[in-house]
Amino acid sequence: MSGHSKWKNIMHKKEKTDAQRASVFTKIGKEIAIAVKEGGPDPVSNSKLRDLITKAKSNNVPNDNIDRIIKKASGADAVAYEELVYEGYGPSGVAVIVEAATDSKNRTAGNVRHAFDKFGGNLGQTGCVSFLFSEKGVIVVSELDEYGDKVVDGDKLMEDALEAGAADFLEDEHMYTIYTEPDDLTAVSDALTGLGYTLESAEKAKVPSTYVTLDNPEDVEKMEKLIDYLDEDDDVVNVYHNWDEA
Repeated sequence: MSGHSKWKNIMHKKEKTDAQRASVFTKIGKEIAIAVKEGGPDPVSNSKLRDLITKAKSNNVPNDNIDRIIKKASGADAVAYEELVYEGYGPSGVAVIVEAATDSKNRTAGNVRHAFDKFGGNLGQTGCVSFLFSEKGVIVVSELDEYGDKVVDGDKLMEDALEAGAADFLEDEHMYTIYTEPDDLTAVSDALTGLGYTLESAEKAKVPSTYVTLDNPEDVEKMEKLIDYLDEDDDVVNVYHNWDEA
């Protein structure tokens, strides 16, 4: 989950293997468990949990799985996960933020540091790149269905999204990216779903204010490998960067 539209990884979400989907379920499950531990199991009173349920549904996590995760996280024997945030730089100064949920801080810190070292980056101090990002709700809708047929009218979607409370709307390569204020994410995504739109993704994300272009093919390869390596770590729930992949 990286970049903006420029959210190219989201476009390939449907191509994920079963193993990758299972990993996504695991990551979201950890986030939900933390949210339940912090604010309780009722999404009505726990806005963080409510947003994560929206995220889970947009990632095709079955409702039964979501209910099971919430119930398990509410139990006395629930695993205690800790939220961690790492900031650093990839090749050529690309800003990278890594959000993790883990039951072993030492394991996760070692894995994240190894990833940066291995692929030409370095970890920095807290706050070294976060000022380059702002938190927003991000909803992605495809103009095309799975057969490549156009099923969404962009002008109508923009009108519906703005009426539902969206803050901004962008089109890029048959994909529409709708930005909301963080607290408006669930309301806007629910409104669009209620109008019959299929959401590729709906989640809170850190969106960069500026982007870095990599001209060196070696740096491009290293950056791709860094993102993939981090994404494959079950402790890592989100990776944000300001690399312009276009």
